[in-house]
Amino acid sequence: MRRTTEERIAQTETGLAETTLGMQEVPKSRQTGKMFTNKVILITGASSGIGADTAEEFSKLGANIIITGRNKDNLDKVATKCEEASPNKLKPLLIIADMNNENDVENIIKTSVNHFNKLDVLVNNAGVLESGSIETTSLEQYDRVMGTNVRSPYHLTMLATPHLVKSKGNIVNVSSVTGMRSFPNVLAYCMSKAALDQFTRCVALELAPKGVRVNAVNPGVIVTGLHKKDGSMNDEQYEAFLKKCADTHALGRPGETKEVSAVIVFLAGEGASNITGATIPVDGGRHAMCPR
Repeated sequence: MRRTTEERIAQTETGLAETTLGMQEVPKSRQTGKMFTNKVILITGASSGIGADTAEEFSKLGANIIITGRNKDNLDKVATKCEEASPNKLKPLLIIADMNNENDVENIIKTSVNHFNKLDVLVNNAGVLESGSIETTSLEQYDRVMGTNVRSPYHLTMLATPHLVKSKGNIVNVSSVTGMRSFPNVLAYCMSKAALDQFTRCVALELAPKGVRVNAVNPGVIVTGLHKKDGSMNDEQYEAFLKKCADTHALGRPGETKEVSAVIVFLAGEGASNITGATIPVDGGRHAMCPR
């Protein structure tokens, strides 16, 4: 019988705690679920999917959360879940922003720092997917993908860096298995995620001397509906696409958002204090396979 995502994550967290702590007493912050108490976490693209789940997971661990997105109604729903999950019922700071608007990006950092007076973790999660090959992808599509997936996190990270250096914080970029492997008919998206992976490694080297870690997660197919949002698939096609994951993913299934958010939280925490410049697949083994 397959275990639920919550059971898999719980077992992983228990195993890590036993391995790392041995017979030592578990720190009070771990006992009370507040390992990110007094930490300020900024998450872009948090109105749905991986971003929404990541915000909720950090909230469970006592963090002060800043969530950004374009859809206020969805952000409000995520904020309510975060507040309910927070041990101290902390209310997230909501910032409506278009990541392709420079003024909006600048306002994210300005508003966040003015409100909390610091920043500890930046999660660059916002992204878009456009299907198409070299024969069918327009320059408009290319610019939209590269702008959202590369230029925007570059800009936001640039503005956030002085504050992260001050707090000795860290950055987690949400990339994709398409940054590691080549796939047809998602050309601009593959290019953007490969660029984000290199961005992760280069910035990790630049900021390591200043005590700031930079890592990325590289999900495979995750059940978020992303492929329907770009208009390339209808409901029937999307269901067939998910079923195909039995052949394209070693574990025989697509992933779930909580499986990605769990790794993001790990990379942002003290347990990953000696990890930087890493791009970690969370893809059910797809990066190690060759099927199309």
